[in-house]
Amino acid sequence: MPIQVSRMTEADIDGAIDTIQQAFAEDPYNRWVYPDRSKISLTRNRVSLTLRCRWGIQHGLFHVARDTSNPSKILGCAMWLPPHPPSQPQSWSLYLSFWWLWLSQIRMNLWYGRGGLSTKRYWIWKARQAEAQEELWTSEKGYYFCNIVTVLPEAQGKGVGRALMEEVLKQADKESVWCYLESSREEPNVAIYEKFGFKLVREMDCRDGEGEDGKITLYCMMREPRPVGDETERGDN
Repeated sequence: MPIQVSRMTEADIDGAIDTIQQAFAEDPYNRWVYPDRSKISLTRNRVSLTLRCRWGIQHGLFHVARDTSNPSKILGCAMWLPPHPPSQPQSWSLYLSFWWLWLSQIRMNLWYGRGGLSTKRYWIWKARQAEAQEELWTSEKGYYFCNIVTVLPEAQGKGVGRALMEEVLKQADKESVWCYLESSREEPNVAIYEKFGFKLVREMDCRDGEGEDGKITLYCMMREPRPVGDETERGDN
């Protein structure tokens, strides 16, 4: 299957969201942060993801993948945040964009409600994430942060995930910048990302309540940049 990866555009957003909603329907983090499955609103989720995609088109590295023989269908998407050196101040445009995103999400919540989202669990996760990144992120160049990589179930195992990952990994290698991601599945994701050069550096536990249903573990992985031209085998997902 000939795969083409390109930067996300407004016209790609609906197709990209389709891949996210299908790929993450039974994701452990999704089930933890949306504990009452009867209240999930895919409409509200689509609005939220649309806001995120519009922000990412302008300020992130959001890509989509398609089969060149059927370019109208999005097979997968990847959402990366570019590195920000901690010694450099945040630009005004980026600062204002965060406020725009936050205000847009407030309006969304007023109109659609929370759609089953546990805000308590969401903020537990954000706190644990901040702690992990404060401890692990030590490079003065910053980190390419892989926030989401998704592939339609029907297209998995055909090189779509690999093409999406390599689009940014090659750039990171060229710039000698580390990469970072968090996965909510130990199996098979950790082994898959290890084939791309990532290493498991921390298990991040988030807990709200007793029992297994109240806990989620996220697997923090980091990738050291490879010398340009290193053709070490990369994985697929």
